[in-house]
Amino acid sequence: MDIVNTAISLNRRMNTSNTAILWNKLSVSQKFSTSSLTGFGYVLTFIRDENTAVLICDDNIATIDLDGCINTSPKIAIR
Repeated sequence: MDIVNTAISLNRRMNTSNTAILWNKLSVSQKFSTSSLTGFGYVLTFIRDENTAVLICDDNIATIDLDGCINTSPKIAIR
């Protein structure tokens, strides 16, 4: 039982760490837009081409450009 709890705890820490790393790479405008979307359940997943933040909520994808413009119907494929 302790091994399972330890694994879950480590996984949470890694996810938090990854999110913090991604957050620090966002522009100020992207941070405001990301904060808005996280209120709807979106999670910052990765940054594409060093300037487009990609967020996912269930089966929905949203992108945020450097200026903070949100696109909830991007034409990107997630593998």
